[in-house]
Amino acid sequence: MPRDQLVTSWVASRFPNQAVSIAPASADASFRRYFRLTWPDGVTRILMDAPPDQENCRPFIQVAGLLAKADLAAPRVLDQDLENGFLVLTDLGRIGYLDALNADPSLADMLIRPVLDALVKWQLSSVAATLPPYDASLLRRELDLFPEWFIDRHLGLQLDNDEKLKLDRTFKFLINAALGQPKVFVHRDFMPRNLMVVESAERLTPGIIDFQDAVYGPITYDLVSLFRDAFISWEEEQEIDWVVRYWEKARAAGLPVHDDFGAFWREYELMGLQRHLKVLGIFCRLKYRDGKDKYIADLPRFMTYAKKTASRYVQLKPLLNLLDKLDGKTEQIGYRHK
Repeated sequence: MPRDQLVTSWVASRFPNQAVSIAPASADASFRRYFRLTWPDGVTRILMDAPPDQENCRPFIQVAGLLAKADLAAPRVLDQDLENGFLVLTDLGRIGYLDALNADPSLADMLIRPVLDALVKWQLSSVAATLPPYDASLLRRELDLFPEWFIDRHLGLQLDNDEKLKLDRTFKFLINAALGQPKVFVHRDFMPRNLMVVESAERLTPGIIDFQDAVYGPITYDLVSLFRDAFISWEEEQEIDWVVRYWEKARAAGLPVHDDFGAFWREYELMGLQRHLKVLGIFCRLKYRDGKDKYIADLPRFMTYAKKTASRYVQLKPLLNLLDKLDGKTEQIGYRHK
């Protein structure tokens, strides 16, 4: 049965004689899709469609439980059919952080500060051996996406042996820097696109979505994901202000962040660089393997992030030289966006 037809028939069978309407809510970079179910009285729920031959719902269910236990705003699982790949979730609303920030940038500080509180709360709830480890093997697999999909497939370049050796040394440096950080729960895509504006009578609360890939790993990962994002960028003065605010909150809450902000900032930047290189590879893989080419337009944003960090640390000079070479090639093939 075609997947769209299965969605319709599943809803009809799960909620018989209830006249539930079905409308697309959002799509995902993966094979998951989301639909908004609406009842005649106005009640809404979200239906996650995750084809079981391509997606596993169990990690989503587990992390949803961890977020609920931490008393954070995240979808609660109301019903599940793992055989067919369907979850019925609570609806956090229609306004995402990315849309809200793009619509009115003056609201940024008001919107972001509660996110810092939520992140500290999420990290305080961390328990070792609960989520998969963000270990050296996973960090390396992510980094290897950069030469495979960005350099080789997208740019059509082959690195010489010296360049391969220098890139391998850089990867080891970044992996060791990540592994040297204190470990907490890591969402892995903690960015405005995966946050919802949830308003209650008492306060503005960020709703957290798309958390199924959560792991146990470096404490700066979610923070740098938030501020060095795929779809929105910030002036460094503003970024530093928010990172300092997080660092102060984290220290006050007893999280194991570095006592020296300069050292913490270095950990933050190096963690961000690992993510930037990974994302350059992932966005190209989405285009060439999965046929999703809209992400290509954001490659220059991540190249800018990566070069900025690489220019600040002597250990990253070989990487900076390589990125300069690759950036010139990127411009030649027409993917350089002003």
